[in-house]
Amino acid sequence: MMLNDITVFDFETTGLDPRTERVIEMAAIRVINGQIVSGFHTLVNPGRPLTPKITEITGITDDMLTDAMDENIAFRILRNIMKDSLLVAHNAAFDLQFLHWAMQRLAGKTFDNPFIDTLTISRERTTYPHKLTDMCSKYGVEMEGAHRALNDVEGCWKLLNALNDQASVLPFVNKLGYLKKYDPPEWVPAYATLFPTQNKYEAREVV
Repeated sequence: MMLNDITVFDFETTGLDPRTERVIEMAAIRVINGQIVSGFHTLVNPGRPLTPKITEITGITDDMLTDAMDENIAFRILRNIMKDSLLVAHNAAFDLQFLHWAMQRLAGKTFDNPFIDTLTISRERTTYPHKLTDMCSKYGVEMEGAHRALNDVEGCWKLLNALNDQASVLPFVNKLGYLKKYDPPEWVPAYATLFPTQNKYEAREVV
């Protein structure tokens, strides 16, 4: 069963464009048969100053990144943890693109791991909003805080378990939903099934 060997991961970045922006923090946990067997969390030196907006969102400052890990080393460690496991992320389209373009830049290759996007499942099963913090609240998952990679990874893993307890998440392997009012992601794995979706909203009473 694919869920017996997963890697939940998350990136914080200097911006949104995976081709030109850089990862400034990464976290991952490898989970085999429901047990965390390894993990990795590090700040990453992007080689450029952060915008005030990114510092505001993440709490990460330029001073924190001065002696942070080199991205080449960081991504090598991350891939060593992931190996051929099932990758899990919330808004996986974002993190998978950053993983792809970093691997292209650093090693001239990409990955072929299967993946699950908990955001896609969230949009299919629940009403808006679908941020990781919102979904954890809906499913009774405790989360220490958002927009720091390690907190997001632990929250995403617990959310995946809650979603799977509700109904198997395996039908969502390699499926990526994107909001139809926006363009689809510029890059997805060749084996991904990409489909348009839209947010569902709770019905409001008419007074």
